[in-house]
Amino acid sequence: MGEREGLLAGLGELGLAVDAPKVDSLLAFLDLLEKWNAVYNLTAIRDRTLWVSHHLLDSLSVARYLGEGAVVDVGTGAGFPGLPLALAAPGNAFTLLDSSQKRTAFLDQSVRQLGVRNATVVRARVEEFVPETLFDVAISRAFADLADFARLCAPLVRPGGLLLAMKGLHPDEELARVPAPLTVRETIPLHVPGLGATRHLVVLEKP
Repeated sequence: MGEREGLLAGLGELGLAVDAPKVDSLLAFLDLLEKWNAVYNLTAIRDRTLWVSHHLLDSLSVARYLGEGAVVDVGTGAGFPGLPLALAAPGNAFTLLDSSQKRTAFLDQSVRQLGVRNATVVRARVEEFVPETLFDVAISRAFADLADFARLCAPLVRPGGLLLAMKGLHPDEELARVPAPLTVRETIPLHVPGLGATRHLVVLEKP
């Protein structure tokens, strides 16, 4: 199965309606990633045949849980999950936050070349980033520890907003260390087409 066929099949499994131009953009994003990755090592996954499942569909598996409003992807790296989500969820505004010059340069180029109008790239450390307006949602798949994610990202989110942590195995021990006053709303098992690995989304709420 080719990339387009695999992506379309995966989108169908996820129940996501993504039009043909956006599918083209998602695949074009992989072309840009391949070109830049040869020089800047943006992803540790070297085999492009895995990128549809491990990057695109993994990112898009959380689309239905975003809700509405402004989203910050903290430690976005090469743009995951934020840039695929921006293409699939044009009603949300995304800020792609990363401290690396090479990664943000890649994302700036990608956003411009793909015409992603609802994504903004910011180069800053999360500890030093002060947004003009607080976000409705903070999301990340970059944090190894849930408590660190909660502590660093809660200041970016408005009261009543959500923090979404993408995890692998169910993080039982980490859930017990989520700092107050954040509360664990739910932990959602995710199905990522073609991935063959366990994924969960931890949803935290800021009072």
